[in-house]
Amino acid sequence: MEHVTVGDLVKATGGTLLWGSKEENIHKIRLDSRTVEPGDLFVPIIGEKVDGHTFIPQVVRLGAKAVLTGRKEEWGLTEQEKGNTAFIQVGDTKEALQDIGRYLRARLSLPLIGITGSVGKTTTREMIAAALSARYRVYKTPGNKNSQVGVPITISEISKEDQVGVIELGMSEPGELTVIAKIAKIDMAVITNIGITHIEQLGSRENIYREKMTIQDGLKDGGVLILNGDDDMLSATKGRDGIETIYYGTGKNCDFRAEDIVLRDGKAEFTAVYKNNRQKIQLNVMGQHNVLNAMAAVAVCVRCGMTMEEAARGLFTFTGFKNRQQVYRGEKMTILDDSYNASPASMKAALDVFKTLQPESRHVAVLADMKELGEQTLSYHKEVGQYAARSGPDLVVTLGEACHALAEGIRETSRIPVKEFADKDEMVSYLDGELKDGDCVLFKGSNSMGLFAVAKRYLARAGVKQDDI
Repeated sequence: MEHVTVGDLVKATGGTLLWGSKEENIHKIRLDSRTVEPGDLFVPIIGEKVDGHTFIPQVVRLGAKAVLTGRKEEWGLTEQEKGNTAFIQVGDTKEALQDIGRYLRARLSLPLIGITGSVGKTTTREMIAAALSARYRVYKTPGNKNSQVGVPITISEISKEDQVGVIELGMSEPGELTVIAKIAKIDMAVITNIGITHIEQLGSRENIYREKMTIQDGLKDGGVLILNGDDDMLSATKGRDGIETIYYGTGKNCDFRAEDIVLRDGKAEFTAVYKNNRQKIQLNVMGQHNVLNAMAAVAVCVRCGMTMEEAARGLFTFTGFKNRQQVYRGEKMTILDDSYNASPASMKAALDVFKTLQPESRHVAVLADMKELGEQTLSYHKEVGQYAARSGPDLVVTLGEACHALAEGIRETSRIPVKEFADKDEMVSYLDGELKDGDCVLFKGSNSMGLFAVAKRYLARAGVKQDDI
C-alpha cells in the first residue's frame, strides 16, 4: 500500500482506535499470521475452523503496525507491545477489510478490467494482462486473490506507477460476485462463459448465469461489458442501461471475431477481425480453446486505445503457467501437466490438446475426479469418459470415486483399456511400472485430487530440468 496510515484505516472502516497512533504508515494487508512483517496490517478472519483473533499476540510480536479486531480485548499484551501496534475495533473484520478495499479503490484513477466466468478466467486474465503490456504498465491479480477477502488485498497492492489493472473476480456462492464487484468498481467486465463450475452450490446453469451477470453491479456507468459471443447463454445477453455490450468469439454475431484458425504443433494461429481491421495472431500456448481467451484480450486492448498489432505482440509473450496445460518434452517422456483444476469443459480441452502431441508416441491419460458438480456429477464424468474414448488415448488411468463413471463412459464407447484407482499411492505404484520411455502422459483433475504432485514426480522421471518447470 502507498501512503496509507492508521488514520486512513479508521476512516475507511468506521472503527474505533483502541490504542496506537493514527500517523503510522501501513505497508501491506495480511490475513495469514505467518506472513506478517513489520509495518503490516493484520486482519483476523473468522473461518469455519480457525478464528484469526487467536493469532493477534503472535503478529504483534512479529511487528504488525496495526490490527483489526472484532473484540475489545488486550490479549495479554505488555504496555510496550501495545505501544508498538495500533488496534482498531470494528464490528466485523471481513466487512471492515472490504470497506478498506472500497476506500482504496476510490483513491485510484486507473481503469480496472474485471474477469469472471465458469472456466478460463485465470488464463484470460493472464492473456489480457500480457496483451495490454505491449503498451501499458499492467497490474494483475496475484495468484488466486479473487474472493471477498482477496479482492480488497488486490486493490491495496496497485501502485501509482500502474496504468491499468486486470483483476479476477471469483464466485462460489450466491451474492458473492455482487460484493466483490462493488469493491472493485471496474470500468470493463469480461465474462468468459457460463459453465457448470460451482453448480453444486448454485443449483443450475441458469442460476450461475444470473450470478455471473451481477458483475455489472460494480460496473461504472458508461462501462463496457465484454461477452463470449460463442456461449449459448451470453450470445443473446445485453448489458444493463448505460452499459455498452461487445461480443467476441468466432461467430458472425461477434464484434471481435477469429477467422482462419489453424493449429501448428498444438498452438493456434488465426486472424483477428474487428470492423475493417484484420490482424494475424500467433499464440504461444496450447489448444484451440485459447483462441477465445485471446479474442477477449484483443477486445479489451482495442477498447483501451491499442492497435490489434500491439495486442498480437503482447499475446505472443504469454506462455502459460505452472500446472495449466504446460507441455514438457523431456529426454524420456512428454508430459502435459494440466493438474491445477478440472471441469467437463477443461477436461475436453485438455484431451483435444493431448491428442495433437507426439502422434508417434503411446498416449496415457491420467484423469482424476472433477469436484463441485452437484447432483449431475456422475453423468458429467460419464460424458467426459465418452469424449475421452473418441479422442483416442492408448490407456486411461483414473483416480477417485466419481471417475468410475468416467471409466464406464470409456468402456461403453471404445475398447481403450482403463485402470481405476481409489488410492493415489497405489496409482503411482502402478504408473511406476507401466509408464515407459517415449510415452506421452496427461495429468488432469481437480486441484484437491493432488495430481500436481504426481505430475511433478514424472516430470523428474521424464528428464525435465527443474529450471524448465
